[in-house]
Amino acid sequence: MITDLSLALNKRRIWSTIGVNLRDLVPKTTVSLESLRGKSIAIDGYNALYQFLAIIRQPDGTPLKDRTGRITSHLSGLLYRTSNLAEREIKVIYVFDGKPPALKEVEILRRKQVKEEALVKYEQAIKKGDLEEARVYAQATSRLKDYMTEDSKKLLTLMGIPWVQAPSEGEAQAAHIAKKGDADFCASQDYDSLLFGAPQLARNVAITGRRKLPRKNVYIEVMPETVDLDEVLKGLGINQEQLVDIGILVGTDFNPDGVKGIGPKTALQLIKKHGSLENLLPTLKEATFPVEPQQIRKIFLNPEVTNNYQIKWGEPDTEGAVNFLCGERDFSQERVRKALTKITEGMKKTKGKTTLETWFGRQA
Repeated sequence: MITDLSLALNKRRIWSTIGVNLRDLVPKTTVSLESLRGKSIAIDGYNALYQFLAIIRQPDGTPLKDRTGRITSHLSGLLYRTSNLAEREIKVIYVFDGKPPALKEVEILRRKQVKEEALVKYEQAIKKGDLEEARVYAQATSRLKDYMTEDSKKLLTLMGIPWVQAPSEGEAQAAHIAKKGDADFCASQDYDSLLFGAPQLARNVAITGRRKLPRKNVYIEVMPETVDLDEVLKGLGINQEQLVDIGILVGTDFNPDGVKGIGPKTALQLIKKHGSLENLLPTLKEATFPVEPQQIRKIFLNPEVTNNYQIKWGEPDTEGAVNFLCGERDFSQERVRKALTKITEGMKKTKGKTTLETWFGRQA
């Protein structure tokens, strides 16, 4: 039987990226991948890799591994998901986290504890032979190790896919790239991208497809969703600063607990009534923050980002990718070559619809 912890883990997203809970406030438009054809998408790299690590597993929850025991689930997701997007002429850019803000330490420690608790439950489920429950807990134990990030960057380079190293939060950098017009969308499962000012957010890009619900013989079709920041602000009747204040009240990665008893809808009502956190907080006698809210607000409104990046797509180094994935990581050569062909053909189609400068030389 799946316990309350398992349900809690699923609610807090088992691939280990939490973010601000704006689900009930944000209007989303369900779209098809085909509708994103020709668009460029800056993907939160760590967010995507955690999804791959959580979802791509054996029936008992064990991740894919090569002959030496190195985990390869993230590489599998990166290769096949990226090739499927490229085949649809969707141009992706992966953005990787740098050094997290000091205020994120509490959330990082909380996530570590969740993983440790899940590992215990996973081992108990394996011992009693409940593979489905074991798989649920296994997904919550995913850890992104340094070699996984380096392997991912190496593979992207071999695939001809651009990636950007953020100085701090990857979502902040991805939002910055979109705000500058160097990408049409910022892609993440989290809504934090909106707090960072991403004009257009795309969700479910990395996990679109048929998914089985835990403990049920039921499958659902996960579709991409898009969110327009201007429409969100206009619909809620607030500005960007007030959206950030709502996030702080609900709880962000930099103040995970938020204010007790205040959910998204209540936060919206309070901010609209009082105008700002500064005006609201004196009326909330029991509200406490580990740090001044202004410090959290600054992370979202003035994040640490860089303009020193280059976005350039190129044709895959097929033999280099095959040597890496098949020779070193034990992938199927037939499947790898097929995926790389998808990327090559997708790039040729897109290249034919854009100028050479746009395709091969797009630069900040």
